[in-house]
Amino acid sequence: PAYVRLLRDNEAEVRIAAAGKVTKFCRILNPELAIQHILPCVKELSTDSSQHVRSALASVIMGMAPVLGKDATIEQLLPIFLSLLKDEFPDVRLNIISKLDQVNQVIGIDLLSQSLLPAIVELAEDRHWRVRLAIIEYIPLLASQLGVGFFDDKLGALCMQWLKDKVYSIRDAAANNVKRLAEEFGPDWAMQHIVPQVLDVINNPHYLYRMTILHAISLLAPVMGSDITCSKLLPVVINASKDRV
Repeated sequence: PAYVRLLRDNEAEVRIAAAGKVTKFCRILNPELAIQHILPCVKELSTDSSQHVRSALASVIMGMAPVLGKDATIEQLLPIFLSLLKDEFPDVRLNIISKLDQVNQVIGIDLLSQSLLPAIVELAEDRHWRVRLAIIEYIPLLASQLGVGFFDDKLGALCMQWLKDKVYSIRDAAANNVKRLAEEFGPDWAMQHIVPQVLDVINNPHYLYRMTILHAISLLAPVMGSDITCSKLLPVVINASKDRV
């Protein structure tokens, strides 16, 4: 087909344009035809010499999962997702992360935790702060799908770690993240798993981290309710008012 020729064009600009439309094109095809004709090209594009081609593909490839169905996604798309998540170019990684929710419901929780989660945990410490930020913004959705038990085991420590990131935008997003997790799992869970760890950081020698914790407390207070706020959070805020900074 003509579209396949465009995906394999000699000019990178043509491949970029064609790659960006791959999901839309698959939607108008029979899934079997898409698997037979388009998927081989997608596999080639995922290792294209041009980072911009890979980035264009990464921005849309997740949308192919609902179109192709569970079996084809697991067998053929998932390995491509994982390779793009490890791409050397940060925008490629970023584009995959920002669309991860599109594949969650297709592959199911078990496979999500086995295949994608290790890559997500690795990216949580990515050297590019925008990649770390994208992971943080994805965490509440991931938490709601994985459930509280799995979240505690695998992701809880990361959420605390981000509160002490060297980049302000990450610390700010991390504070919002703990609030959203408290909303998702409830005040009792937050009191056990979030509040003690958050309050521990208030004694950190770095004043910027102490400021982040005060911001997190202000976000947590409405979620936690008046009793916990008055008994646990307010004393910390009052004490911080005497901070040397």
